[in-house]
Amino acid sequence: MEKTGSLAKRRKRSIAICSFVFLLPVLILLFTFLVYPIVQTFINSFTKWNGISVAKTYNGITNWKKLFGDKDFWRAFLNNVKIMILSLLIQMPIGILLATFLDAGGKKFNFFKVIWFLPLLMSSVAVGYLFHYALATNGGLISSISQLLGGGKVDLLGNQKTAIYAVIAVICWQFIPFYMVYYMAGYSSISEDIYEAAIVDGATRGQYVRKIALPLLVPTIKSAVVMSVTGSLKYFDLVYVMTGGGPGTSTELMATYMYKTSFTTYNMGYGSAIAAGMFILITVIAALIMRLMNSGGED
Repeated sequence: MEKTGSLAKRRKRSIAICSFVFLLPVLILLFTFLVYPIVQTFINSFTKWNGISVAKTYNGITNWKKLFGDKDFWRAFLNNVKIMILSLLIQMPIGILLATFLDAGGKKFNFFKVIWFLPLLMSSVAVGYLFHYALATNGGLISSISQLLGGGKVDLLGNQKTAIYAVIAVICWQFIPFYMVYYMAGYSSISEDIYEAAIVDGATRGQYVRKIALPLLVPTIKSAVVMSVTGSLKYFDLVYVMTGGGPGTSTELMATYMYKTSFTTYNMGYGSAIAAGMFILITVIAALIMRLMNSGGED
């Protein structure tokens, strides 16, 4: 009996050691590229530093005081929130509609799957440059079509009232295919037997989608919403390429503001405070949304 217990303990210890050995490289990578940068960012947020010199001057909570009263930062945050809300309202429904359409068509609609997925294959920087020129006032596609039809020049990116909506439209154009594929994966997890049983019971395709498929897709929708929220709040590359945060501050986002502060004005200490503030805001908002969705599911 003692031998059996001893062997079980040794086996358990060996499994634990083996698991640790295999997990160690991943833990090192996570610490090096995730944990350490976050911790260092918070440390830098309490310093006055230009990001180049070795010397850092500790200045307490000066950067954080400035951040709380920084109207430009909170304006950028509101732009992020605007992108977040409109992305949810546009990307989620269209993504579900396209996935539903493709799921109904099966292999016959493979052509549409390829065509609609193409925007996601392009890098955000490339998409940004593409639409920067396509929406340009002089020689841009929209402006040229307007002039051909007898209208005047169209200035979407140079107008403070329309620039943010033009950017949101481009973001949605690029990322709707991602949610389309995500919801298609959700549809594929639904057993074909459920659909066949619904049809046998006299349900139409529309009734199956509304009353059976969509309720079963709720977990997929929840995770897609969280991804959309976090992605919208940390968006950077496409917006920076298209508008640079302009005109004025109409398309300035938290990430573009942080980049300009850190690498254009060389105020790395305050830029770190902005980055840390972003981290806190994104974490809190994502946690609240997850909590709201989970509480809704319990009811």
